[in-house]
Amino acid sequence: MYAAIFSLRSPWYVADVEVDERRVQVTVTVAARSEARLRCPECGKACPGYDTKPRTWRHLDTCQYTTIVTAEVPRIECSKHGVLQVEVPWAEPGSGFTALMESAVIEWLLEASTAAVARRMRLTWDEVDGVKQRAVRRGLRRRQLGEIRRIGVDETSYQKRHEYVTVVSDLETGCVLHVADDRTGESLGEFWDFLGPARCASLEAIAMDMAPPYIRSTLARVPGARDKICFDRFHIAKMLNDAVNTVRKQERRELRAAGETDVLAGTKYLWTQNPENMPEARVQRFEELRGQALKVGRAWSIKETARGLWGYAMRSWAVKAWTKWIAWALRSRLEPMAHVARTIREQLWGIVNAIVLRVTNARAEALNARIQWIKNQACGYRNRQRFKDAILFHLGGLDLHPRPALAHTKA
Repeated sequence: MYAAIFSLRSPWYVADVEVDERRVQVTVTVAARSEARLRCPECGKACPGYDTKPRTWRHLDTCQYTTIVTAEVPRIECSKHGVLQVEVPWAEPGSGFTALMESAVIEWLLEASTAAVARRMRLTWDEVDGVKQRAVRRGLRRRQLGEIRRIGVDETSYQKRHEYVTVVSDLETGCVLHVADDRTGESLGEFWDFLGPARCASLEAIAMDMAPPYIRSTLARVPGARDKICFDRFHIAKMLNDAVNTVRKQERRELRAAGETDVLAGTKYLWTQNPENMPEARVQRFEELRGQALKVGRAWSIKETARGLWGYAMRSWAVKAWTKWIAWALRSRLEPMAHVARTIREQLWGIVNAIVLRVTNARAEALNARIQWIKNQACGYRNRQRFKDAILFHLGGLDLHPRPALAHTKA
């Protein structure tokens, strides 16, 4: 039975199975036939034996019994590569688990936290984290990047006190391509180095916010970047919503200072929520406020007009419409709205790129939400590398499972 479970082939065979009822443990002893000519793990050449080293692996439980695999693993002497330990068919090199056990841990890690998996599978936290780290390294080694046309660059918080990582994703597949420390130009430069000059040149669109370090890095490393950088629509919407809310707070203070009725109390979400998503109960109150001569009402109209400027197909018409909107916002005598208009005027080229290329960073923002779920599930990360590994483990689209496990499952 165990020979079939481990897919053993000559020269390997099950030499013994011991059941320890007191310890609730099964020990399976596997051996290699002494007359066999074993192969070098580097070049595959048949080589003479050198000596053996005892090894043990944890396997999936046999019913409720903890199952341990033990073997005297031969070492060979290769004329080219020297003395090396041969590979065993039931586990990957360097792992203390059989491939099937490691594969099961990976499946559980995709559903639950490291601590929860460790409890349920009777392992230590470090053992489970080691499986995750090996899975990520394995997946990165196997990853073969196909054509990458559109990418999104975003930042996500790692800890409080403004600790961030830079996340680069493929906007077409939704997979994370790269995670780097901080949110500097050097952080994004690591990705350009990884991608290489040819793939950088073949990019069609790069969605990002208006962070100057990201812009400078991209302009310096990507050919034709000024026609490819697309400033995120949702970032622009956030800037406008924040400006409208600032106008509301300023006007509310003015009304209270003048002793007038505080009509703007509790109305923040009336001005920042999209009208089509507004609950019916709020619509009447909102229409009443819009009928009054309020500064925030004018700010809201400027914001809503900008929201309708993303549907153009021709660059010239988009530039004309946004230029007209910028002039209106600057004349509004509402400084928060004018400040956003000046920012948009400086970065209009990237906004128009996003409109013409039909690019949005929405998929990257959705990934950001999933990253925050990963962080919350683990109750935070104190180690930055573990946080980066967790992002790639869950969102990298990597082939995580050990090969022997896959081969056995297919068989």
